Amino acid sequence: MPYDAALSKAWEELGSLVQKNEAAVSFLADNYSIDMEKRRVLSLACNVPAKDHITIVLLHYLIQSLKGLPVLTGEWISFQELPGSIGYYPTFKKRVIARILRKYGTNPDGLLELLERFGAKRTQLADVSIVIETFESIPLLINMWRGDSEFEPEANIHFDRSIAKIFCTEDIVVLSEIVAGWI
Repeated sequence: MPYDAALSKAWEELGSLVQKNEAAVSFLADNYSIDMEKRRVLSLACNVPAKDHITIVLLHYLIQSLKGLPVLTGEWISFQELPGSIGYYPTFKKRVIARILRKYGTNPDGLLELLERFGAKRTQLADVSIVIETFESIPLLINMWRGDSEFEPEANIHFDRSIAKIFCTEDIVVLSEIVAGWI
């Protein structure tokens, strides 16, 4: 129920942009079928309806892609550099960064197992860093630093600066949370 208003608004906006009743979107390691008439998003990998929070992110991405996606800037920014991020940072840290640290804090090299599964690419920006293409033209950079006797392990996610022209900050939290849960 908490997503009803956001879902309704997204379906309405999408309906004003498209003439056909179906669309498809690739997201992480899955493809989704979007049925405008039935207002349903179906995961093709699992053949089940997408959860509401995933549906909202998919619809918002599709809406923006129909309007035109911005060109990637190649400039990585932290969450704190996003508009309005101050109020969302505690949630982002708890639901995204803490989750990644719980899973990979003692074994950052475990991130490398995601290279094949998600078609990710390794980079050299931290002790272990990978770039995952969540949607077409929406990469996320995950950085991990190993802990030692003086410092705890650290993790962070960075975004191409163009993401702020595609999603609002709340959507970026949800997108990051989905990624943290799936990796």
